[in-house]
Amino acid sequence: MLSGSLLFKQFREKEVGTITLYLQYIVNGLTLGAIYSLIALGYTMVYGILKFINFAHGDILMVGAFIGLIIYNALTGGEAADPGAWTILAFFISMLASMGFCAILGMAIERIAYKPLRNANRLAPLLSAIGVSFILSNGAAWIFGTQSRRFPYPFENEPIHIGAITITPHQIVIIVVSVVMMVLLTSFVSKTRMGKAMRAASLDQSTSMLMGINVNRVISLTFAIGSALAAVGGILAAFDFRVYPSMGTMTGLKAFVAAVIGGIGNIQGAMIGGILLGILEAVGAPLLHIPNGMRDTVAFAVLILVLLVKPEGILGKNEREKV
Repeated sequence: MLSGSLLFKQFREKEVGTITLYLQYIVNGLTLGAIYSLIALGYTMVYGILKFINFAHGDILMVGAFIGLIIYNALTGGEAADPGAWTILAFFISMLASMGFCAILGMAIERIAYKPLRNANRLAPLLSAIGVSFILSNGAAWIFGTQSRRFPYPFENEPIHIGAITITPHQIVIIVVSVVMMVLLTSFVSKTRMGKAMRAASLDQSTSMLMGINVNRVISLTFAIGSALAAVGGILAAFDFRVYPSMGTMTGLKAFVAAVIGGIGNIQGAMIGGILLGILEAVGAPLLHIPNGMRDTVAFAVLILVLLVKPEGILGKNEREKV
């Protein structure tokens, strides 16, 4: 029979092991949430100005991942390249090129598919966005094929052990790049002239035009920035989820959930919602013994709960519409 001290020691070891395991889940959730935040920013910025959901946004991140992969492989030779200084530089070059391509794509989509429908009923641009989504995903399948592709790591991805917690260079890159992008976006919106114009247009487009703000330019810039951030999120997600034509569907939907949780239309809310959703998904699935194939249910269960308890989101404002 085990003595009381031995039983207590085993209990403490099990307790410490459980805490360490969930700390690892939280670290994994932070990296996942950082990707959701980047993508959610595109949803929330467009909604803040146009008050409509761009459901093609998830497919833009897919295009960004494909463009980044193609340019990276062209610069390095793909998986045959040995990770080093050049592959890391090539990775960031391909990311910047992908951001530029997706920014132009986002502006083109807005000009062709959304701008002519601004004065139509709210259902028309929504249906147009769904149509654009199908065009992008099926176009990618036609051009690149339906088989998934691996995005090679541009660096050695040996795990780093901090105590009992493990973190990889890939996770560090995700967190660092996401934080840098969010800080740059926040500074741009709060301190630059065009950022102030974006905030004004989100409050009242008609008054903004009377004050001399070019609202059309502001809307184009909003789509460009949101699409560029989606490209970054797509490339960062490609390391884990690979690159294939439908990769943006579920990732985009969960980023939309993150935007709703944080408060759709609120930039800080999108960041908070993304991080929170990533942690809840990473921790909630093992805590509730949800199989990996069904872990997406966590995101949508959280969405339903938020809509029931606080429909405007964490940082959203409950605005009454006058009739």
